[in-house]
Amino acid sequence: MTTMKLIRFLVAFVFITSALMKLLNSEMGSVFINLGLPSPVQLMYAVSTAELVAGILLIMGRYVKYATMVLLFIIIAAIILTKIPALHGGLVHALFSARLDIVLLGLLVILYRNHP
Repeated sequence: MTTMKLIRFLVAFVFITSALMKLLNSEMGSVFINLGLPSPVQLMYAVSTAELVAGILLIMGRYVKYATMVLLFIIIAAIILTKIPALHGGLVHALFSARLDIVLLGLLVILYRNHP
């Protein structure tokens, strides 16, 4: 297995499980409601559908660049909406809260740069 394939599978795993959690856990709607965005529950379903489809495309090795762009948008939005506000709790707390999102962001950049 190549390094790029492993990265695709790992990123896909994270986003597919995230999508399934949003779709199957009724409490996730309140997380989106608390973000103060319009139509939060519908947005949650749109995000989870995009995560699921993009994750499946990554596993299949199809439209990797497009799937990666969608996931980059999602992870950047997640960092802006949920991690930057964590700075109010202190820098170390915010960095700890954002650590996995930052790693995913880096892996997505690697995927984006390495696929035509």
